[in-house]
Amino acid sequence: MQNLASVVIVFLISVAVFLAGWFARRLVDRGKIVSAEELAEKIVREAQREAETQKKAAVLEAKDEWYSAKAKFEEDTQQTRSEVEKLQRQVEKREENLNRKVEFIDKKEQELDQSEVELKKKDATVVERNEKLSRLIDEQNERLERIAGMNRDDAKKLLIKNMESDARLEAARMVKDIKDEARKQGDKEAKKVLTLAIQRCAADHVVESTVSVVNLPNDEMKGRIIGREGRNIRAFETATGIDVIVDDTPEAVILSGFDPVRREVARLALERLITDGRIHPGRIEEVVEKVTKELDEQIREIGEETCLDIGIHDLKPELVRLLGRLKYRTSYGQNMLQHSKEVAFICGLMAGELGFDVAVAKRAGLLHDIGKSVDHTMEGTHAGLGAELARRYSEDDLIVNAIESHHEDVEPTSMIAVLVQAGDAVSGARPGARRETLETYIKRLEKLEEIASSFQGVERSYAIQAGREIRIMVQHRKIDDARAEILAAAVARKIEAELKYPGQIKVVVIRETRAVDYAK
Repeated sequence: MQNLASVVIVFLISVAVFLAGWFARRLVDRGKIVSAEELAEKIVREAQREAETQKKAAVLEAKDEWYSAKAKFEEDTQQTRSEVEKLQRQVEKREENLNRKVEFIDKKEQELDQSEVELKKKDATVVERNEKLSRLIDEQNERLERIAGMNRDDAKKLLIKNMESDARLEAARMVKDIKDEARKQGDKEAKKVLTLAIQRCAADHVVESTVSVVNLPNDEMKGRIIGREGRNIRAFETATGIDVIVDDTPEAVILSGFDPVRREVARLALERLITDGRIHPGRIEEVVEKVTKELDEQIREIGEETCLDIGIHDLKPELVRLLGRLKYRTSYGQNMLQHSKEVAFICGLMAGELGFDVAVAKRAGLLHDIGKSVDHTMEGTHAGLGAELARRYSEDDLIVNAIESHHEDVEPTSMIAVLVQAGDAVSGARPGARRETLETYIKRLEKLEEIASSFQGVERSYAIQAGREIRIMVQHRKIDDARAEILAAAVARKIEAELKYPGQIKVVVIRETRAVDYAK
């Protein structure tokens, strides 16, 4: 019984423990479910808050974009409205101008109609007076014939004989006055024609020299250009006829030669060899030959384009090619092709003003320096060589004389030749056309300062702006404001008298008074 009771007790205890464990687990599971539900509710609430926040941010961003678009639209609208108002004002102003012009024209027409009526009345009066005067003259002549006892022819002869000496004297005086007036008017008209020609002609000029610089990618390229034992550079100089100078100049070599076309061939060939990278005697000869052919074709095209610009269409192909070579020829820094085109335009404009043949004047002006395309290879002056080339290619004698006489080596035989002389002088002498040598430039600056310093009261003087301006510092105790004006004028007059210069020189006199003290 005791065992049974023990078993029952153990069973009851086990059941109680089981039930206690089961209830405890239920309680734990229910707690977890509650925690999970609370966590879920919390996540949902946070998600809702985040969604609301994002929604508000999106709304705000949309509003910002709307306001920006609205502001931009209003700004564009305002700008368009301003432009429309501006155009409307311009149209209204033009309408007012047109109305005024119409009124003015109507008024002029009325005045012309009235003047025409008055002129008709005056014409009728003049005709009537002329008839009356003729009758009076006939009556007076008949009366004079009766009084003098001679007819009209005898009276004319006697009058002519008596007045002949007086008429000769008066005629001589009139001839002198006419010659003086013609000389004055001729100078005035010549200046006017030249001024108009210069103002209507504008050309750019390229300053070049007898050397060309070729840039290298690095200094190692110099060694490849020279080659082993100098064979590459010798082959290059032999093929082009141009000296190659390799010195300490970083990443550059210099090509030197007096033939500008050959120098251009050398420059293009060397640049092409450097780009290609294959530099050896065989490749050098191949590239130089190819570049020479290309440049010859380019020279021909340049000559044809120049003839087209000037309006000349029947020039011989040989002259066209020689004309294209002038692009690579310079004189005192002035490009000869541009100079020739400018002279052609100036001659054409002057010929048009004076009533000469414009086409012939342009042709003579364009060809006047054609000899400079060959003067480095042939004996003689460029004027003589140019005339010889013009004769060889069947140019007119008038053109030949204009070329030959433009430097007064021979006498000009036509006005076209004189126009070429004038056009050449104008193109070469205008400010900036030709480059001054450094020595001449420095002497001019020194002479400017010397002239300014020669006046009493001048403390220092400085030539600035490449000699276009001279600034003079004066002693304020010796030169007052009134004398400063007089000094500036006196310096300007002395510069005009003693110095030759292109353009104009500005004279500035500076007078300064300084009061200096020290605080101790």
